[in-house]
Amino acid sequence: MLPFTSRRNGVGVVEFYGPIGSGNQVAEQLKLLNTALMSKRVKALLLDIDSPGGTVGGSEAIYFLLQRVANRKPVVAYIRGLGASGAYLISCPAAKIISLPSALVGSIGVLYLRPALQDLLERFGIGLSVYKGGRLKDMTGFWRSPTDEEDEKFESLIGEVHESFIRCVAKGRSMEVEKVTELATGEVFTGLRAEKLGLVDELGDFHHALQVAADLGGVRPNPLWIRPRRSLLERFAGRFGRGMAAGLASGIRQELPAGLYYGNPGLFGGRWGD
Repeated sequence: MLPFTSRRNGVGVVEFYGPIGSGNQVAEQLKLLNTALMSKRVKALLLDIDSPGGTVGGSEAIYFLLQRVANRKPVVAYIRGLGASGAYLISCPAAKIISLPSALVGSIGVLYLRPALQDLLERFGIGLSVYKGGRLKDMTGFWRSPTDEEDEKFESLIGEVHESFIRCVAKGRSMEVEKVTELATGEVFTGLRAEKLGLVDELGDFHHALQVAADLGGVRPNPLWIRPRRSLLERFAGRFGRGMAAGLASGIRQELPAGLYYGNPGLFGGRWGD
């Protein structure tokens, strides 16, 4: 991986655009953050964020690595359009969060998605035989609706994850847990409103955020773009190849799977990393 070619010291810039998925996508993002962590030329890190959040596991993996980065060098988060749910979580280790006034920020909440296809299976006359060891082993099964006991289990599970999210925000923003709990309704706020609520430090554009990161790192505002290697197709065809590759990737993505999410599925458009 050769994420940047400049020999000068500067501010590493890592982009988080679109939903935070899992698997290979998050592994690639963690590699980029490790590059920022280990590089002696990166004196500060700027997160360029426009994301509705995503999986709990992927968001938390990025969050914890960013805490390590923040212990070694200054981190600034810039929210250019959307910094919701898991995307807001990964902003919390930053020393400063800067957003555009019109950006949408917050959505401190958690979802558990459990497809329920019982009616559809019955309509097509499809039956399933399920054998299990453990009373609740199939509580996430799509072939039936949850029982009252399982509803309680899901609510407890979601409550634990939600409380963890709230604690992370309270720690990162130096806010009382009770104050964050009041804001943790799952709603989003404009950057203008988020600044007044303490979820954002300053309002500004990318260049302002870059300057803030540079000042904290004691360097000139020289951006060092830390990006994954382009595929052979992208290198060969340039912009056209990138568009083709993106189209092919979106065509083979799976539907939104069951699981825990720091995000609002209505914002994702069904497009996820692999």
